Parts: sequence; structure tokens; C-alpha cells
Amino acid sequence: MKPLRDLAVGDALPDLELPPVTRTQLALFAGASGDHNPIHIDVDFARAAGHPDVFAHGMLVMAELGRLLTASFPIGALRAFSTRFAAITRVHDELTCRGTVAEIVDAGGERRATLDLSVTDRTGEIKLVGTAVVALPSS
Repeated sequence: MKPLRDLAVGDALPDLELPPVTRTQLALFAGASGDHNPIHIDVDFARAAGHPDVFAHGMLVMAELGRLLTASFPIGALRAFSTRFAAITRVHDELTCRGTVAEIVDAGGERRATLDLSVTDRTGEIKLVGTAVVALPSS
């Protein structure tokens, strides 16, 4: 990736390719986040609710997208981060997080990049979309 100060509209961040989602990951995320909704950790509950299996917390997928951002930008550069959940992320899904520079503006006394973000699985199904605004270093 080019230096942050040289980013331009259309530039892509390096993809973050993740290993398959596991049941252990879901249980650990439930403990860490305090979100113990049984739809994410109890197969019997998920089946009773009409799902074939448990599925990932939406916020887990958003957290993975946050990893993409912090791999490319210092955490202190983050000005905004929002997402919309588009599809269920299932156990064994392999996710890829992507970001592309959509706009660069001067705001708040600094140069900022707006990023279009997405998370897809290996089949190309979009799991999450969003945007982030990051401050870019001065020249």
C-alpha cells in the first residue's frame, strides 16, 4: 500500500482474509462482548428459531472489519465508523474484509479519507457494508 499521505480516490486497502468462523470463536466472542444471545452459541435454540445452525454475532463481523482499518491506519486517525448488516455469517464462512477510498476532503483542520467498506464470504455474498472516515497524515 502506498504511504497514507499519498492515498487517492479509488485506492484499495490490502484485503484482510480471515480463517473460517468457528464455534469456539463465537463462544469466546460471546464471553468477551457479554452478548450471550443463544442464537449464536446454542444449536438447539438456533434450530428451534428456524436456522440450521448458530451464526456469528453481527458485531463480531464488524470487529473484523475494524481490524482491517487498524491494520492500515493508526487507531487515533479513526473519525467515524458505521456499518449495516446485509446477511447472516455462518459457522465455517471464510470472510474477506475490503476497503476503498471513496472521497478525500479537508475537514476539521485535517485531510480526511472516506472509505467504502465491505465484508464478503468466499462465494461473494456481502455480509456487511459500511463506511469509515480516517484522518490522513499531513504532507
